[in-house]
Amino acid sequence: MTYLVIDACIRCKYQDCIEVCPVDCFYVGENMLVIHPDECIDCGVCEPECPVEAIIPDTAGDDDSDKWLEINRKFAEIWPNITRKGDPPDDADDYKDEEGKFSKYFSDKPGEGD
Repeated sequence: MTYLVIDACIRCKYQDCIEVCPVDCFYVGENMLVIHPDECIDCGVCEPECPVEAIIPDTAGDDDSDKWLEINRKFAEIWPNITRKGDPPDDADDYKDEEGKFSKYFSDKPGEGD
């Protein structure tokens, strides 16, 4: 099992999860984070830290788990690692309850790592 970041993170990117990760398996894109599924040790400490519930176990049982596993894996390989919490976007709260953010806002551009 691994944990995955889903589209609820897009445009919010609060980053509370980064500080608690014992293995530094978060990677940063322009407007979201991902977890490297091969580095995650399944401890689960990141999940309750996310204020928008954007982190799920890969065993969540929904049809999108495989999609998010591939997205997390792909972008963790090309985006920079991030180990320290940064500031969320100024307008993060404006997007925290919005649904369908992947098709509207996802960017494959890397963010700034450590």
